[in-house]
Amino acid sequence: MRLKQFLALSVLSTIFFCSFVFAQKSTIPNKGFFHKDLTAPETFKVLFKTNKGDFIIQSNRSWAPLAVDRFYTLVKKGFYTNIFIFRVEKDYVVQFGISDNPKLSNFWDRARLKDEPVVQKHRKGMVAFARSEKNSRTTQLFVNMQDNPKLDTTIREGVHGYPPFGKVVSGMNTFFRLNDQYAKQILPHQDSVYLYGNKYLNQYFPGLDKIFSATIIR
Repeated sequence: MRLKQFLALSVLSTIFFCSFVFAQKSTIPNKGFFHKDLTAPETFKVLFKTNKGDFIIQSNRSWAPLAVDRFYTLVKKGFYTNIFIFRVEKDYVVQFGISDNPKLSNFWDRARLKDEPVVQKHRKGMVAFARSEKNSRTTQLFVNMQDNPKLDTTIREGVHGYPPFGKVVSGMNTFFRLNDQYAKQILPHQDSVYLYGNKYLNQYFPGLDKIFSATIIR
């Protein structure tokens, strides 16, 4: 089925999305599931390698300890390897963090983080986890492409804001080189990305930029 047909079929689903929707709700129950993240250092840096260049995120555990522990755990386990950057709005945010492995996506979608207070401002280069509802942060990240003060105060599903946990300290220009032809078009198709991984994105959204690896550096 061609992309236009897929977009047409998803018209009804798009009514649930707006500019503040960063991650969709899951139907996977958490009953009987337990996961504990590693405890991260107070600060550390992560080098991301992409086809458009490198960038470095520095995390600060005092800003959002649960988010930093999750980020540290995901990087240590190699989660951000061979994944697409599926949302590029150069005047707003860049978003990534869906695995090519459906089983891995299933696991992490059940390992949801509790909400944390917002203690840092959403300035250009700040990084936070995406979420859709209460206690719904998992693996998806977004980077602020400019100062976005509305994300400091917005309330979604009764939860205040999106807690920044780190900042891009090198390679911010890499984000401005990314392919932005799809902007946020892929957001309503996240179910398919979770089910089929990179294969789906390669077929229906060719030309997306990719993260090759993420490595902790000192």
